[in-house]
Amino acid sequence: MTATPFTRVLVANRGEIALRIMRTARRMGLGTVAVYSSADADAPHVRAADRAVAIGAAPPAESYLSIPALLDAARRSGADAVHPGYGFLAENAAFARACRAAGLVFIGPPPEAIDAMGDKAAAKRLVQAAGVPCVPGGDDLDDEAALAERAAAIGYPLMVKARAGGGGRGMRRVAQPAEFAAALRSARSEAQAAFGDSTVILERALDDARHIEVQVFVDRDGRAIHLGERDCSVQRRHQKLIEEAPSPAVDATLRARLAASALAAVRATAYEGAGTIEFLVDRAGTHYFIEMNTRLQVEHPVTEAITGLDLVEWQLRIAAGEPLPLTQDDVRFEGHAIEVRLCAEDAGRGFLPASGVLGLWQPPPGLRVEHALHSGITVVPHYDSMIAKLIAHGRDRGDARRRLAAGLDALVALGMPTNRAFLARCLADPVFAAGEATTAFLGERADALAGPPADGAHPLAALAALVLFECAPDAVDDRGGAVVAHPLAHRLPVPTRLGIGAGDVAASVRRCGPRRVEVSTAHGVATFDLIEQRPTSLRFARDGLVDTVDFVRDTAGAWLQHRDVELRVEDRTLAAPARAKATDGDGTLRASMNGRVVAVTTRAGDRVEAGAPLVTLEAMKMEHVHAATRAGIVRSVPVAIGQQVATGGVLVDMEPAELPEQGPSIRRIDLGVVPSTVAGPLPSSGLAGLAP
Repeated sequence: MTATPFTRVLVANRGEIALRIMRTARRMGLGTVAVYSSADADAPHVRAADRAVAIGAAPPAESYLSIPALLDAARRSGADAVHPGYGFLAENAAFARACRAAGLVFIGPPPEAIDAMGDKAAAKRLVQAAGVPCVPGGDDLDDEAALAERAAAIGYPLMVKARAGGGGRGMRRVAQPAEFAAALRSARSEAQAAFGDSTVILERALDDARHIEVQVFVDRDGRAIHLGERDCSVQRRHQKLIEEAPSPAVDATLRARLAASALAAVRATAYEGAGTIEFLVDRAGTHYFIEMNTRLQVEHPVTEAITGLDLVEWQLRIAAGEPLPLTQDDVRFEGHAIEVRLCAEDAGRGFLPASGVLGLWQPPPGLRVEHALHSGITVVPHYDSMIAKLIAHGRDRGDARRRLAAGLDALVALGMPTNRAFLARCLADPVFAAGEATTAFLGERADALAGPPADGAHPLAALAALVLFECAPDAVDDRGGAVVAHPLAHRLPVPTRLGIGAGDVAASVRRCGPRRVEVSTAHGVATFDLIEQRPTSLRFARDGLVDTVDFVRDTAGAWLQHRDVELRVEDRTLAAPARAKATDGDGTLRASMNGRVVAVTTRAGDRVEAGAPLVTLEAMKMEHVHAATRAGIVRSVPVAIGQQVATGGVLVDMEPAELPEQGPSIRRIDLGVVPSTVAGPLPSSGLAGLAP
């Protein structure tokens, strides 16, 4: 084999994967170089690297996608190798070629292999010729009529998938013929924006299947081995949330068939490095190839846990021209591992992405936690919503699941909404606990597992009042923990008003003694005995039960976490009462989250129908279509494409009015999503350290 040694690795990515790669590179004696956008100047991956290079000012997400800027950063820093992490740059053949032309070692497969496997239609033809079964479907076609005819031949339900896509972008499920045209237009538009290629393929939709992937490695001499399978069936909108290895649905016979197909697929092209062959497995145990990811996967830690191997080290050694460290017979599998993806999103409000200051971050002991976080860090809206991964390894699946559930319970992530409680409920769900979750699991159960939004009277209102009005920053003595009575404490009840979500909650707080507080709410009277207070936690007893609440305060109120619930509470005692929401809306369209304007489809003077899409925001690698809440006439549009807007900011100012029976209007466009705040994959960014 031809050796290609290197001494300094530039990581063309950000966040937890950049730190993960640097950790292994440093252990191997390699220098590390970070790159950063304007939003990441003080990010953990920048501080962790030996050297760091700024690569762009705006937009931050696109800075990480600039091939000229990355090559220039390698030149300036003295790097002689580039690791793309995961995300689209890892599957960008042009980037691999540019690295090769610049004399840099690209830590990934050769560009020819990326091309061969990155085109879904070509990849299916390639692996079918090698004897690998594929999901029934049609090849790439351009004509809409021809595609509709092919769809009818395949049968419904079916999937429309971007030929050059990945990570759920450019993908739509179509249940019946009437939905096909709109889904096709939507998928094509998203594919064009994300990949520069609007071509799609059609495949039969295999509902209630298992999503199984096999990890493979190939060295420069063509030796190939597999490292077992992973089950990634728990997905929301084609985005994986929970992964595990091995799969609870795969027995020894199926495992052997999957491994044989994976190795046949990877040998169908001149491959090198790490890759993942992805399959769907139906209820009958028949497996179908769907795609190959020519990169390291987000979920690679579960494979590392059960094999005891460092997959990044394998990538680095193979890229340097070394042979595979082990033969197939040398690979050993021990126990079971499960990973969950912690995301900054509000599960109770349709999984809207969140951004802001993470006031309190305390990862749990006993788990592997991959993250680039610390208390006080600002989570910006430009990148993927995944902010951390938690991985548990146990002697069997039950052991791993219990360890992970306990870790989620101990994890503290306060200051913005996260899906921590949602993930915990998923792990506890009887279907998942029994190993029966398929790709249909979250489609059927997500709303129930998300829980209701925290509006109005809440069961934790009394505890929230206790935290807000008794846990003052100066209420800890100099011995480190004992609660000190407030200097103005008295025995008279103090009426207060709490803001929880969009609703107000009346409460009355009364001290009954130096360490006893009585809180009255609509739920009744709760008496708390204060045991120990620390700056971000309070230990108390209620009805003889000793418990703990974690919290972080800010100028407007506090975030608290108690068991499987996080709650935002504000002190509205002296504020004007919140106005009741209008039942039909006043016509003013406001931003449902922080985000960047990527599309504006109206202008002043337009008459619009209720439900017409008006403005699209981009946040956390997703698009969010904001639609008219009622028919009306547009007075003004105070935003423009590229502008960053805050939650609640006015997007369109409208004068409510009934549409005339005849006359020009903006026709409602079916984008394949529910109007207003339903998230879909972001077409315009995804390369900058974004989890696919």
